[in-house]
Amino acid sequence: MSKIIAVANQKGGVAKTTTAVNLSAALHGMGKKILLVDLDPQGNAGSGMGVSKSGSPNTYEMLMKGVPAAESVYRTEYGDIIPSGKDLAAASLEMADSEEREYILKKALLPVKLDYDYIFIDCPPSLELITVNALVAADSVLIPMQCEYYALEGITDLLTSIKLCNRKLNRGLEIEGIVLTMFDGRMNLTNQVASELRKYLGSKVYDTVIPRSIRLSEAPSHGLPGVVYDRQNKGSRAYMDLAEEFLKKNEGRKV
Repeated sequence: MSKIIAVANQKGGVAKTTTAVNLSAALHGMGKKILLVDLDPQGNAGSGMGVSKSGSPNTYEMLMKGVPAAESVYRTEYGDIIPSGKDLAAASLEMADSEEREYILKKALLPVKLDYDYIFIDCPPSLELITVNALVAADSVLIPMQCEYYALEGITDLLTSIKLCNRKLNRGLEIEGIVLTMFDGRMNLTNQVASELRKYLGSKVYDTVIPRSIRLSEAPSHGLPGVVYDRQNKGSRAYMDLAEEFLKKNEGRKV
């Protein structure tokens, strides 16, 4: 099978990139063919995989200059990645006048889709045109979410946007699941938000939760995914568990 998953949340600081990098690396370590596409102009996914932000070609050149996706891929020990570039920040404006502007990424990834089991797209923390491109290209959306009140409010807007995209641009788009990040079970609010999400979204909320972890935060400065930097850390173990749960949902089995 081959599947494209957009990792998205319009709210920043919810461990979106951390989730994209570590889930990709964990699945790669389990023998899956993985491609991570960095659509965030900050370029942090590339840093987390040990790829320079100044590398070329990158997602900007793939989207706006027509460089084939296959020529934009960097191969690492933790999976393949198409890194971001600083010029990507202006891509939404440049796309605005393009024909079928919402489908640029989908067309770019189509030639390489069958080369991978899973392609993860790390989206920017906004609902701009670049993110719309990711939603159109994707088969499903994975939503990392911190258990706090504002995040609970924000997810309503994101789900509305996903439904709108499903109705108008991508009929096949589904919710892959919601991952609770920076989880601290000692806090009442954390447990209340988690309970509300499970009540209304049921099985769409992953059983695995990702705890706060200093080691996960340290890992990108060493150019490593957390699951490689410190495999025994509680955060890394949680992402390994998430990868197993992800495969069970998608392939009906544990690894």
